Amino acid sequence: MSRSRLVPGAEVVAVPGRGLAVRTPAGEFLSVRTGDVDEDALLSLLAGGTAAPVDEGLDRVARAFEEAGYLAEGPLVPQWPAARRDIRILGDPVLTEPLAVQLALQGARPRTTPAVTASDRSLVSIEDLLDGNPSAVVWSLDGPVPDGLWDAADRLPEHGVAWLRCHREGWQAYVEPVAAEPGDVTSAHVRSRRLAATPAHRELAAYWSGPRTCGTPVRLAAPAAALLAALLADDLGRWATGASDPEGLPARRRLRRVDLRTLTVTEHPVLPVPDVAPIPKKDA
Repeated sequence: MSRSRLVPGAEVVAVPGRGLAVRTPAGEFLSVRTGDVDEDALLSLLAGGTAAPVDEGLDRVARAFEEAGYLAEGPLVPQWPAARRDIRILGDPVLTEPLAVQLALQGARPRTTPAVTASDRSLVSIEDLLDGNPSAVVWSLDGPVPDGLWDAADRLPEHGVAWLRCHREGWQAYVEPVAAEPGDVTSAHVRSRRLAATPAHRELAAYWSGPRTCGTPVRLAAPAAALLAALLADDLGRWATGASDPEGLPARRRLRRVDLRTLTVTEHPVLPVPDVAPIPKKDA
């Protein structure tokens, strides 16, 4: 039998007087009926070690773990492919710095571009974004997105470059879906969907375009910035390695809203907005 280990989130614990139990990734405890199987040998096998000989009973219990989805073949964490290592990061340092650290730890090669923040209203061309041949571009703003700032970046998937972004609006932050192919959800699609979903669409559009009068400015605390960076790094890592999405909405169809006061994350489905059909011409 090939050597296997427990999937992330699954754990096996020895319960005094009751044998072994598995704590599933969903947080449930299930009893393990080992029969006459040597528990130490089973634990060694589940931990990635070897057990010799692997008798019929041990093989049976290990296969039960595999059939239940608690065993993973090969490395637990997929390696970041070399062809997708070059990641360009733009935006506010409070977000770009922790993101660069997390991506580097995962095996990517992040390259941070200074400026181009929420307060910078100068537009960036698609040629500028493609400079250096990045495999993905991540843009993080500590504020609302000025009109037109992300228009060029929305074209990145057409050039084979993945596109991921987040921004803050007061005490709420939004992590938008990964756009990796033509037809994926862009920032323009998200704006259109959000305007269509609220009766306060005029107010929201005015809030985006500014100017805005506010009270004491919101300061993005380190834990909140680290959470946003972790969400971005996880989405980008799943795109790069081809890892499956966790239960819930797929990453390329998911808008996440983060309450920066409580660090609560809620998910909302979002789809591309189809092009408006042209009006047929009338015969003269």
